[in-house]
Amino acid sequence: MLIPGGYRCCVELRTLRYFVAVAEELHFGRAATRLHMSQPPLSRAIKQLEAEVGARLFTRSAAGVALTPVGAVLLDEARALLDHADRVRIRVSTAAGAAALTVGILGDGTDPGVSRLAAAYRRRHPGIDIRVRETDLTDPTCGLRTGLVDVALTRAPFDETALTVRALRTDPVGVVLRADDPLARRDHLRLDELSGRRWFQFPPGADPLWQSYWNGGRPREGPVVRAVQECLQAVLWNGTVGLAPLGHDLPTELVAVPLIDMAPSRAVAVWNKGDTNPLIRSFIEIATATYRR
Repeated sequence: MLIPGGYRCCVELRTLRYFVAVAEELHFGRAATRLHMSQPPLSRAIKQLEAEVGARLFTRSAAGVALTPVGAVLLDEARALLDHADRVRIRVSTAAGAAALTVGILGDGTDPGVSRLAAAYRRRHPGIDIRVRETDLTDPTCGLRTGLVDVALTRAPFDETALTVRALRTDPVGVVLRADDPLARRDHLRLDELSGRRWFQFPPGADPLWQSYWNGGRPREGPVVRAVQECLQAVLWNGTVGLAPLGHDLPTELVAVPLIDMAPSRAVAVWNKGDTNPLIRSFIEIATATYRR
């Protein structure tokens, strides 16, 4: 596709996607991870693009990577071109009667990022039929592997085999306690201060990485829960330890105390590796932008 504005080259959309990833991450390593490729071919592609454009697009120094004025102009143009290309594909899909997307959401309706994403996606694609499938805590991929959804909004970590994962945001984690719990008055806690407590468990067969993260990295004992509300009720009724990303709404009887030695929780968008559905690609790009606000 020809870049407007007098450029003397013809650039592939794939190369533009590489460029946009580097421009948004301002880090070749992170951009390569986002694109699921190694860094050397990404660097070569950017150098080739600079040669074709006839100007440097990035400055590279010990302080990091920064866009040049030419790079900033190209970023605007590249985003517009990629957006147009996706709209073309989506309009074709709509005409073919395939304009629907099923989104899996891990049972956590309090995340404000989801609401912003829904509004942004409706503005961009008002004719797309979005079907939402809320799933329980047993499957962090929300049914991706079984074909029940096209894309999932969930939380890592979990087994990423055959999946593509885009990080959207990281959130600090806290321990959810009853308001009358002596530890609820603390400003922060460490995991070892909860070692004598009962923790919630996921059902047998749940992803081991997923289970280990929400159990603070070690085996625990406690009641089995399948949904966020079941976890909160276990805390309320039995004083069970629950973990949750900070900043989410809780019942007034419960409080979340920050855990200072717990790795942050990563909100992610996930889809099946190799799925080139333009509806998914547009969804991911809009999600990336809205979650970073």
